[in-house]
Amino acid sequence: MIYIDKLTVRFGSFSLFEDISFLINPRDKIGLVGKNGAGKSTLLKLIVAEEAPDEGKVVMPSDIRLGYLPQNLKPSDGKTVMEETLTAFSEVQDLEMLIAKLNQEIADKTDYESDSYTKLLSRLAHATDRLHLLQANSIDAEAEQTLKGLGFTPSDFSRPTSEFSGGWRMRIELAKILLKKPDIFLLDEPTNHLDIESIEWLEDFLKNYPGALLLISHDKAFLDNVTKRTVEISLGKIYDYKAKYSQYVKLRAERHQQQLATQQNQQKMIKETERFIERFRYKATKAVQVQSRIKQLARLKRVEVDDEDKARIHFSFPPAPHSGIVSVETKNLTKKYGQLTVLEDINISIERGEKIAFVGKNGEGKTTLSRIIMGELEHTGEIKIGHQISIGYFAQNQDRTLDDNKTVFETLDDVAVGDVRRQVRNILGSFLFSGETIDKKVSVLSGGERSRLALAQLLLKPYSLLLLDEPTNHLDMRSKEILKQALIQYDGTLIVVSHDRDFLDGLVNKIFEFTNHQIKETIGGIYDFLRKKKMQNLKEIEKKQKAQKTVVKSTSSNKEQYEQRREKEKALRRIRNKIAKSEEKIELLEAKLLEIKTKLESPNSETVASLYADYQQVETELEKEMQVWEELSLLVG
Repeated sequence: MIYIDKLTVRFGSFSLFEDISFLINPRDKIGLVGKNGAGKSTLLKLIVAEEAPDEGKVVMPSDIRLGYLPQNLKPSDGKTVMEETLTAFSEVQDLEMLIAKLNQEIADKTDYESDSYTKLLSRLAHATDRLHLLQANSIDAEAEQTLKGLGFTPSDFSRPTSEFSGGWRMRIELAKILLKKPDIFLLDEPTNHLDIESIEWLEDFLKNYPGALLLISHDKAFLDNVTKRTVEISLGKIYDYKAKYSQYVKLRAERHQQQLATQQNQQKMIKETERFIERFRYKATKAVQVQSRIKQLARLKRVEVDDEDKARIHFSFPPAPHSGIVSVETKNLTKKYGQLTVLEDINISIERGEKIAFVGKNGEGKTTLSRIIMGELEHTGEIKIGHQISIGYFAQNQDRTLDDNKTVFETLDDVAVGDVRRQVRNILGSFLFSGETIDKKVSVLSGGERSRLALAQLLLKPYSLLLLDEPTNHLDMRSKEILKQALIQYDGTLIVVSHDRDFLDGLVNKIFEFTNHQIKETIGGIYDFLRKKKMQNLKEIEKKQKAQKTVVKSTSSNKEQYEQRREKEKALRRIRNKIAKSEEKIELLEAKLLEIKTKLESPNSETVASLYADYQQVETELEKEMQVWEELSLLVG
């Protein structure tokens, strides 16, 4: 469908990528990954012709429909949320006009056997199929469903787009792209402005979408749940595997080890051959063998080991200073913006050493409470910061608060005090700023570089409480994992606002869910919380039915009870069907695993690597399916 043909992009003497090629098929779900600055966003811009390559080309059909969401765009104003969203259906109007025109042309024709008549019928069929795919008779309902999935409420639909923040307006643009139903989605970090519930809705949408997807994301869980193929750009080269991201990482590591082993064996063989040639070069009786070995070496294709980009941040937070047992405590804390209540009568207590995630839909008060803790916002009620608590704060827009006119070095050096001033260069080096890069102006840094620099500021002094609001935005996967490990090792109190499930998994031991002006506390990790949420949502059916029972007439109570039971039974029946399908899949995977294991007991040298890769892939699928089965079984008790 789209062929990337030997693309090369250069910036002066530096090549971003060199002679890269790969094919995007009609139903591919591809994760495009690589470190910050590898060229991922540039590749999307080349596909949509926003930029031109120095060499090579992008080949695609002239009628292909692209749905492109860049990292940064300028949304339009002047319409309400719903009006702006419905502009996605301009194609529907065009198709309706085309169908009317074609019908009239067909009605006027009498040469039913001609090629022109056949072409008209073909064009009409194609246009009608496309109109049916776009579901033109239900565009309002579809727009409403998509907006709700991305976190908007019905009361938002009639509000002007100008009233919303940049993140919410990005959601409107994403909704428009989804509703256009293109042949391929080209999405650059679509989850950056979404909460966990919206991310899960988008996952389901993209998994079930019949078209293709090329997705840039640093969210490993999102990639694993949506994509089935991974293309990585590293050091100007392309690495392409038919596997989701977590499987790809393992397969590429295995490939690298195999290349090293093969290269070592080949080098050993070359040295032995060269010794033979040198030893018998002047012996007439060995002349034939010597010439044969010389030709053998000349024909030999040398094994190359793929270069690895090993540049990565490496740091640890300073030990937390001693502080009181309670880090943060609130009593009847309330925050309103005019008539809008964001938080109401909040009573929480956060103790020393706890690691807590703030989660919930955007606008529910996560950042608001963070700023109240920092003393930046007025409120009613009480908030108490514990004895000798020092707070290190990373705001959601921390990278934008940096002074563009300063250099990287000045950004840290100007605020460092005492002995730590001698460590500024070392700290910057830990975050991949060294040599000439420390003299770069902040204004020319990429989003990932700015985020790394903002994080580096937290190492200038020890803190007993770290409060991080979306710290992983713009960070590549390696940097996120290293930040996560540093936070796991950190011995102080941690509060982190994040929608990144993989980042939170194993990091936090308590969840504060912000919902309906309140905070619900859940002990456990992020996936424990999400499993409980699914169970609560199933029980919500019964709760709603009980609430409705009080307002119906007594004559219809039997009918209501029947409807309630039937609704509940339908929900349970759907889950039991999923359980049965899951059990069937588990049986198939176990049989496949046994078959591969049997083959591995007597492999040949040519198949052992592929068999081992297959075994690991099936084993991973089996583990995932067992987890699915366990979660479904919990729902039916």
